[in-house]
Amino acid sequence: MPTRLVIFDFDGTLADSIPWFRTVLNQVAVRFNFRQLGHEEMEEVRRLGSREILARVNVPMWKLPMIAAHMRRRMAEEIGQIRLFPGVDDMFRQLHADGIRIAIVSSNSASNVRRVLGPELVPLVSHFGCGSSLFGKVPHIRKCLVSTGIPASEALCVGDEVRDLDAARKAGVAAAGVTWGYAHPSTLQAHGAPILFTNLDEIPRLLTSGAEAVRSV
Repeated sequence: MPTRLVIFDFDGTLADSIPWFRTVLNQVAVRFNFRQLGHEEMEEVRRLGSREILARVNVPMWKLPMIAAHMRRRMAEEIGQIRLFPGVDDMFRQLHADGIRIAIVSSNSASNVRRVLGPELVPLVSHFGCGSSLFGKVPHIRKCLVSTGIPASEALCVGDEVRDLDAARKAGVAAAGVTWGYAHPSTLQAHGAPILFTNLDEIPRLLTSGAEAVRSV
C-alpha cells in the first residue's frame, strides 16, 4: 500500500536536541539521584535499548514522569538551544507537496515542538500527539490514525530509538529508523528496523518512488 501518513518522533529525529541533552543530563542526575555518565559512557549507551539505559543509570520506573516533566520544563526555558536538523524544512515541504500527511508523536511537549518547528512548518503538520510517557506512544499513534482517518497499513513511523520501533509495531504501523539520532544505527538494526534512513532526503524519495533506503552500518 502507498504511504499516505508519516508519523515522526521529534527529539533526535527532527530536532537536534542531543547536544543539549548531554549538557543537562548529569545536572538532572544530581537532582533526581541517579547515576551520572561520563562522555565516553554517553556514547556507549547509544548501543543500548531504552530500558537497558534506565537500568544502567539506576532510574526506577516510578521516577520517569517526574524526570520527563522536569526535562520538558527545562527545555522550554532553554528552547533557543534546540534546532531542527538541516533539511527538515525541505523534507516537510516535499512530503506535503506529494500529498503525504505529516504527524508528530513525541514525549516532548506540544509547546516545545511547535516553537522549534516555527510558524512556517507547524501548518504542514496534520496531527500533534505530544506529552506521551517514555513508553506510552502507542495510544498516541492510534489516536493519530483516527484523527487523520488514515489506516495503519498506509502509515509509517520514523524514529531514532528502539522504543519508537516497538511502539510502531504494537500500533500495527510500519517502522523506520534514522542513523543520526540518540540510538546507534546498529542498535536499531539489531531490533529489527527494516529501513534505516541515512539522510532526510531519502524519506520523501523512498515514499514517492519506492527506492531502496536500507543501508548497512
